[in-house]
Amino acid sequence: MKTSERNFSSQARQAGSVKYLRDKAKLKLRRIKKRLEDGRPRHLRRGACGGVVICLTAAASALAAAQERPAAFVDAAAVVPGLVAEMRYAGTHNFVGRRIDGYAAARCLLTRPAAEGLAEVARDLAPRGLVIKVFDCYRPARAVANFVRWARDLSDTGGKAEFYPSVDKRTLFQDGYISSRSGHSRGSTLDLTLARMGDGELDMGTSFDFFSPLSSPAAPGVSAEAKANRALLATAMRRRGFRPYAKEWWHFTLAAEPFPNTYFDFPVQ
Repeated sequence: MKTSERNFSSQARQAGSVKYLRDKAKLKLRRIKKRLEDGRPRHLRRGACGGVVICLTAAASALAAAQERPAAFVDAAAVVPGLVAEMRYAGTHNFVGRRIDGYAAARCLLTRPAAEGLAEVARDLAPRGLVIKVFDCYRPARAVANFVRWARDLSDTGGKAEFYPSVDKRTLFQDGYISSRSGHSRGSTLDLTLARMGDGELDMGTSFDFFSPLSSPAAPGVSAEAKANRALLATAMRRRGFRPYAKEWWHFTLAAEPFPNTYFDFPVQ
């Protein structure tokens, strides 16, 4: 087996182990809670944990360990030259209007292959005086659940004027703007734009996370300059193995992503 294959196998096993530990810890906590509610503390004291407090401590520790960042993930800022990170969900400037669950820090975490591919894109664009600006990278599954709860609360429309002025919040799911699962949770998807070194973002026709048909990469209603800038971004990303998303000009996924079927939930920190 080649070294790269061994590394991938190790990463895949680690991803499975993380999920196993997390699920096992959650099951243990549920069992302890049920036994306490049933009034059976004596039974718990006879258990292998050695008591309720010790059981709870052990289960909580296992859960915390399961939420540690896998070795397959890196901080993209340490890999991608000139990367500008404006992590919207770690703050309040987003369509929900508050920090999103799972974002304890404003960091762009990606799988190493995705980060290395993005570094190649950055080096390709540098001679043009351009840098990459990211808005979101790896997204914990709990953050996606946060979006789903927000979308179902039709009374919460504080961000409508900026982010979805022409879209009915009741149709966000069927329109494809909100989903119960996100490729971001697999670690090789990111939201980004281009900016001039030491200057502002290029004109892309709409802002990031603008829920509208105008955000489609091929939307006809944007200026010629915006179309050219979107094409520049898409061409640069495709050249290094990223595929676009038909509804959002800013959204790209590494085609050869290492965890195509794993949705992680460790926090960004």
